[in-house]
Amino acid sequence: MSRDIQDVKRIVLKVGTNLLSTKDGIDEACIEGIVGQIAVLMQKNYQVLLVTSGAIGMGAKELHLKGPVKQVAMRQACASIGQPLLMSSYRKAFKKHALVCSQILLTRKDLNNRHTYVNLRNSIFTLLDLGVIPIFNENDVVSTAEIGSAFGDNDRMSAMVASKIDADLLIILTDIPGLYTADPKKDSEAKLLHEIEVLDETILGYAGGAGSTYSTGGMKTKLLAAKIASIAGCATIIASGYEERALLRIVEAEQLGTYIHPAKRLSQRERWILNNSHLGSIEVDDGAKQALLSKKSLLPKGVVRVHGVFSEGDVIQICSVDGKPFAKAVPYLNSTDIASVAGHSSKDIQLILGTGYKDVIFRPEDLVLLDDVE
Repeated sequence: MSRDIQDVKRIVLKVGTNLLSTKDGIDEACIEGIVGQIAVLMQKNYQVLLVTSGAIGMGAKELHLKGPVKQVAMRQACASIGQPLLMSSYRKAFKKHALVCSQILLTRKDLNNRHTYVNLRNSIFTLLDLGVIPIFNENDVVSTAEIGSAFGDNDRMSAMVASKIDADLLIILTDIPGLYTADPKKDSEAKLLHEIEVLDETILGYAGGAGSTYSTGGMKTKLLAAKIASIAGCATIIASGYEERALLRIVEAEQLGTYIHPAKRLSQRERWILNNSHLGSIEVDDGAKQALLSKKSLLPKGVVRVHGVFSEGDVIQICSVDGKPFAKAVPYLNSTDIASVAGHSSKDIQLILGTGYKDVIFRPEDLVLLDDVE
């Protein structure tokens, strides 16, 4: 199969820390080069959304810190210092092309909450309609892995943005040419993979660990990001930003970097359920599991036990009796109410909880089977 990008209209571009950094701070020439290519794409009627790393690295260099910044509070301080430096550079670069950019700082909670996510999606589409380039970064000043609000890396965030706004192509520009079968610095037999049909365990096994001094992502995070994008029907290209005119050559279908094919596109709601952090889980018996695998509703009779505290409308995991998750879903009842009706028949729901409740825990349209996206 070849790269199918002739119908691409909406592109999410992720730019890595290494590309933007020099030992003295921001690489203004690199930013101007990328912005110049985005300007050409805008003239060709592409919509471009930019996800940029570099804020923590910029702040660390401004403070003359040496080595990686690992302490949470110091990373947040560096992000706070580096974020306006980064945006100032982008704003100046876009202004030279008479283009306006905007800043969107995200935490994972912004995308997990259905209400804020819909509002965010609407504001992004308004910006795109105005010809503005939205620039995304994780809100490192307030998001931490400890409180579950962090994406973990900007690769994953770029894929979730691509998924949420129905992008056609995710381009991850990094400091290496793409995915190799082994580390090319250590293995002379390593081959660059130009195309990946399916992201299976073998492909994921080719990826190494973390990336640069200030970044949180390596090749593995880029492949996991590509998997999120793929489920949204969005192709991914991982390529070197050091290549001359890399962006423009990619949209001209040149065989640059590694192209990862999109899978069958799930619905927007299915993707929201799948990519959302789950807030608890339900264990179901074998009969209920078989019913759910056949895309039927979950009845209270099939619930064995409830784990965690969650509200109706939250995303939860559905597990078999051995505790292994096989689906994610959005229930009509909260954790306390589900525990109250567990093991009972549907007609008992009104007797136990009162009137005004549905006779099922959730319906098939509120369920995503994890096997569907393996």
